[in-house]
Amino acid sequence: MQQRLGRLLEAVRGASSTLILPHNDPDPDAIASAVALHHLLAEKLGMESQIAYKGMIGRAENKALVRYLNHPLLQLRGADLQEQRPIALVDTQPGAGNNALSPSRVATVVLDHHPLRDETTTANFADVRPELGSTATMLTEYLRAAEIEPSSRLATALFYGIKADTMGLVRRASPADVAAYIYLQPLVDIEALAEIERAQVSIEYFRRMDAALHAAHVYDNVILSYIGAMQRPDLAAEMADLLMRLKGVQWVICMGVHKSELILAVRTTYRRGGAGQLVQAIVGDEGTAGGHGNMAGGQIPLRGADPEQLAQVLGGRALHQLNAAESTGKPLMD
Repeated sequence: MQQRLGRLLEAVRGASSTLILPHNDPDPDAIASAVALHHLLAEKLGMESQIAYKGMIGRAENKALVRYLNHPLLQLRGADLQEQRPIALVDTQPGAGNNALSPSRVATVVLDHHPLRDETTTANFADVRPELGSTATMLTEYLRAAEIEPSSRLATALFYGIKADTMGLVRRASPADVAAYIYLQPLVDIEALAEIERAQVSIEYFRRMDAALHAAHVYDNVILSYIGAMQRPDLAAEMADLLMRLKGVQWVICMGVHKSELILAVRTTYRRGGAGQLVQAIVGDEGTAGGHGNMAGGQIPLRGADPEQLAQVLGGRALHQLNAAESTGKPLMD
């Protein structure tokens, strides 16, 4: 880690500022990791970085986390990417399709826990470890290597990032995730964490929950659900997490429309994972997709296509990949 830390700092040394980009619609792991990198660069290099994101932070828990951190993330502007300063991608990689980095720009730093992409090899410094359950684990290691003890606020965010991405260390948690989790736990603001995890939701959340439940069909151990129009793109993932709790289910594919894109969320309890491979097989070259292990996502531009018909086609592909017969489908709700 000392060598990695040295190479990371050397990659941005001399710059007056770094633009830190988490993936679009950032989740707790991306938010916490971006804030931790901001803190690391400030402490070791005296550098004032900017954290900017594309999309929206819509999930109630994610909004509560950002409020708790005093709103460190700003909405990305077009001008931000025009400035000639280092760009650090966090919890995402070049070419993944879920970040604002254009193909013409080269990332200076890439920190991620998803499978290595070919485009990442162009970065000045890349630390990509798909064996980890979260990027927050990686940033915790960097802070420890730099002998920086995170504040209670930052520790709470990192702890929640690990907890959210590994489902409390039960989903693809590596020994490094466990070590980071244990290290952070005594520093966590327990009351704040409870408030974040129990953040109140809007009426629209329950309406979309009702839509997801009534649209869901069960095919042996697979659930497909198309929930229609969504006010925020991460709602499909939130509903997929909910449906994953059904007893006997091993795979969930939840889809919905946000603006001009069909959004897919894939979840699985299959011990060998495979969510990333499945979503890539479903989406093909019609859009972008990524993820690994037990959770993945994708998006397809509609380009005038009927979203419900497209969702049916994609659902058929998913069932074919999972060897589940369409004839066995039954509505989850009467």
